[in-house]
Amino acid sequence: MRRRLLYLLSALGIAVAGTVTADVVAPNPASADGCYTWNRTLTEGSSGNDVAELQVRLAGWVASGENLAIDGDFGPATARAVSRFKDAYGLPVDSIAGQGVFNKIYALQDADCTPIHFSYGEMDDNCGANNFNGGMVDATTAKRNTLRMMWQLEAMRHKLGDRPMVVSISFRSVACNRSVGGASNSRHMYGQATDFSTRSGPTLCQMYHAAKTSGFEEILGPGYPGHNDHTHVANDTVRTWSAPNC
Repeated sequence: MRRRLLYLLSALGIAVAGTVTADVVAPNPASADGCYTWNRTLTEGSSGNDVAELQVRLAGWVASGENLAIDGDFGPATARAVSRFKDAYGLPVDSIAGQGVFNKIYALQDADCTPIHFSYGEMDDNCGANNFNGGMVDATTAKRNTLRMMWQLEAMRHKLGDRPMVVSISFRSVACNRSVGGASNSRHMYGQATDFSTRSGPTLCQMYHAAKTSGFEEILGPGYPGHNDHTHVANDTVRTWSAPNC
């Protein structure tokens, strides 16, 4: 009887003396949207697909030059990302991913798992786009790569005061990339790159600097050849940061 009472109280968000804190109560599935529901509290040492789903959404909450692996293992890097996420959104700061973290993620995502300020439509709305087909990887992989990147961009946007960031181009098919003179190894063809225009709220240089703490390896901006009118961010295996005019 006591267990049932505690469960009902916790589901209603009512704290009970002697029980776990609000952020480590098992998440209530009814609070999730149509995308994904976490059914347990995650802490350092946890592993599984639910950890990987969390990592996708926290990929932008890293230190300068750091990248968060989407490997399903809740290690020290994931713990630090949880702490930064909680601090950024006004939650009690620790490294536990519980109800408070999940509820905030639910509030930040649409039913297709994309963050509320970015969409698949704007990411493939350019030449050669056909639902992420025609790139260097299959459409499913390109779309998954794009999802991770969008969550990095959501973090970047929040760090910049939640000012609008206007996408000028993101995914490109191979044919599209060739037609615009893109590099032969462009991350745009993998769903791993986005360019932002001067119509964005933040300046090109502000976006360039914010990208450094949002998990991006390739960041190019004003002063780099061909980048005076946009800021380019991408996930890559080699770090290239250059914007001499910033």
